[in-house]
Amino acid sequence: MRLNTRKVVYLFWTTLLLGATFGMLVGIVIDLDTYLGEGVANFILGAIWMFGISAAISLVAQMGFFAYLTLHRIALSIFKGPKLWNRVQIVLIAFAYFDLVFLRYWAFAEEGESLAGYFITPTLLLLFALAVAYVKQKETNRATFVPALFFMFVITIIEWVPALTIDIVHGTKWLWIYLTPLVVANTWQLLMLHRLYSKDDEGLKPKPGQPAEPTKSSSGKKSKKKKRNKKKK
Repeated sequence: MRLNTRKVVYLFWTTLLLGATFGMLVGIVIDLDTYLGEGVANFILGAIWMFGISAAISLVAQMGFFAYLTLHRIALSIFKGPKLWNRVQIVLIAFAYFDLVFLRYWAFAEEGESLAGYFITPTLLLLFALAVAYVKQKETNRATFVPALFFMFVITIIEWVPALTIDIVHGTKWLWIYLTPLVVANTWQLLMLHRLYSKDDEGLKPKPGQPAEPTKSSSGKKSKKKKRNKKKK
């Protein structure tokens, strides 16, 4: 399987545009009155500004994606295969879930505020990660489920940390404006990677009615036969 430069550039730009577009749309919908309150020019400038912010956030998602691909390969070599590495990832998923609940509660909860409300966001993110991992598994194989779940949940949380640790952002629209480009970009990258690989493989296959190219071994045998025939003559 190959992933050439053209495919990498395609993945980069489509991820950037999708993350920026969805982030812009969510930002406008959440704060619609602000965008529509001062005329068309205000709406256009605000949309461009939100598009730029979301594009920057989607770049963070792309860095996280390629960082995880590197980590995954290193971990497979350290743990001598996927079995133990998958168990480690499951443990880290559980840690990330409870950290996202309790650390935010300890950092931002006001006196008398219930812990139950802090389970909503991590649970929704985990359910979405499970759905994406299931689709990834269906389109590839069972071995991709845990890595896909880990990437969609743990890596997304790590990328989301700068927004989670800021008092001004906590509990406001910006929390979701930061999350949307990350989720969209990570989902797109994860579900597109194997499709780009499969397109490369399909390109190597002969088209219907087109003969397959001779392999080195077959061409070598033909040349040897020609030499023998010449010697006999």
